[in-house]
Amino acid sequence: MKVSLCTIAYNEEKNLPGLFKDFCRQDYPHEDMEIILVDSKSTDGTRNIMEAFRKDGLDFSAVKVVENHKGNQASGWNQAIMAAAGDVIIRVDSHASIPEDFVRRNVETLESGEDVCGGPRPNMVVEPTPWKETLLLAESSMFGSSIASYRRNGEKSYVNSVFHGAYRRQVFEEVGGFNEELGRTEDNELHYRIRKAGYRICFNPEIHSAQHVRSSLKEMIHQKYGNGYWIGLTSGVCPKCLSLYHFVPFAFVCGILGTSLLAAKKCRWPAKLMWGAYGTVAALMSVFSVKKIKKQVSQLALPFLFLSLHVSYGVGTLTGLLKMPFWRKKHGSTSSSEAVKAILKARRGGNAE
Repeated sequence: MKVSLCTIAYNEEKNLPGLFKDFCRQDYPHEDMEIILVDSKSTDGTRNIMEAFRKDGLDFSAVKVVENHKGNQASGWNQAIMAAAGDVIIRVDSHASIPEDFVRRNVETLESGEDVCGGPRPNMVVEPTPWKETLLLAESSMFGSSIASYRRNGEKSYVNSVFHGAYRRQVFEEVGGFNEELGRTEDNELHYRIRKAGYRICFNPEIHSAQHVRSSLKEMIHQKYGNGYWIGLTSGVCPKCLSLYHFVPFAFVCGILGTSLLAAKKCRWPAKLMWGAYGTVAALMSVFSVKKIKKQVSQLALPFLFLSLHVSYGVGTLTGLLKMPFWRKKHGSTSSSEAVKAILKARRGGNAE
């Protein structure tokens, strides 16, 4: 099977060299692989690194560099899909690492009869320090992150969504590409349409990849706020592509607001009950997180890190929900995804001729 291995990047000059080394180490035949690199109007050396990789030629069937003029992730992935010529299209984030068998494992899974597949995507630290490793613990914990099956499932199964997905080309020809009006939740919405079209998303624990954790608390909070914000907006255009666990931090923030109002009116027991329960769970999950690893002073901050991540995500969701009615009037169209479908079908017809 011909494979198009795709990545999009915005100001990722520090991460791309390592990712390109991972591409070169793939044990899948390089003559059956093309590399699609999409630059989202970067202001650092990202484009130059991409062009240098393309000019090297290497032993891939092709290396293509594409410009993402709109700049957001969804439009970048659509550019990659439309530039891809492979039977299989694989997404890999630019701030990620993949083992040498990554492409081969995906292709083997698709050849077994699947149409969409992916595997676990744990987080990892680049240039580790005790503080970065503590941030990693908070992000990797079920309490700090989520209970989504793609994060910790140990058996082959069918799931609602995967990171770093591999897709047969005809999946995009039938359901279209990503909705370019969405940010952060574009994969949830696409995977919902894929499942609605009758395809199953296969989770294979033998397919491994890793994503680099944010290197500072400020970056992590910003990421969580953005994730929550887009959950709030997306709930107005595609509520069925979201799960209940997406709204748990929002419920927590509502609990904080509600119990604080009651406490202001001298009814303090709900606040004491909620914070007592939360504090107990946060402490227990912190102990559980460090149980089998080397102890560091920075790990004492874990309960507060959990709180920061939950509140930032929940506030983001609340903000998104408040803005959603106004945003929905202007956005939420899937015309961009339909355009991808039309282009791919037209190309297939041209090839047939």
